[in-house]
Amino acid sequence: MHSEFTNDPSSPHIILVGLPGSGKSTVGRRVARRLARPFLDFDSEIERREGRSIAQIFATDGEKVFRRMELELTKELALTGGMILAPGGGWTTIPGAAALLRPPARMIYLRVKAEVAIGRILRGRRIRPLLQTADPLETLRKLLAEREAGYLTADHVVDVEVVKSQQLIAIVARLALS
Repeated sequence: MHSEFTNDPSSPHIILVGLPGSGKSTVGRRVARRLARPFLDFDSEIERREGRSIAQIFATDGEKVFRRMELELTKELALTGGMILAPGGGWTTIPGAAALLRPPARMIYLRVKAEVAIGRILRGRRIRPLLQTADPLETLRKLLAEREAGYLTADHVVDVEVVKSQQLIAIVARLALS
């Protein structure tokens, strides 16, 4: 793991959870900059370690192996602190993953409707393996139905589509410090 990830373990991580397209990575980077904390996007870190894309991992090894990689990364992060974390959208479905970090870590759910998230995803450049289906919107709705209970275990819920980007950054930064 990068040396900048070995932060003060006494400072809790802030974990941003939500559907793909909810803004976890974008918001996380900006909040980290505002609070002068390191940011870690799980997908990017796993891609860096594996030397291949998330899509390639899913295609070659399947979702189960990818979730195991997320769990291993979470175990490492349990030994550190003070970071803004953006795990994959399905991270909350991994048994025991959140419990490795919480408490003391605080989790913030960036809530977004599937219809809004799919628009953001389609405008983005990253291909989401689980959404490579005949009807990505319906797939995203199903993912939300499966995952929302895990998302709602968060310490805070922020409805991202009702606030402007800068307000969202300020709200998440304030919650991170509370």
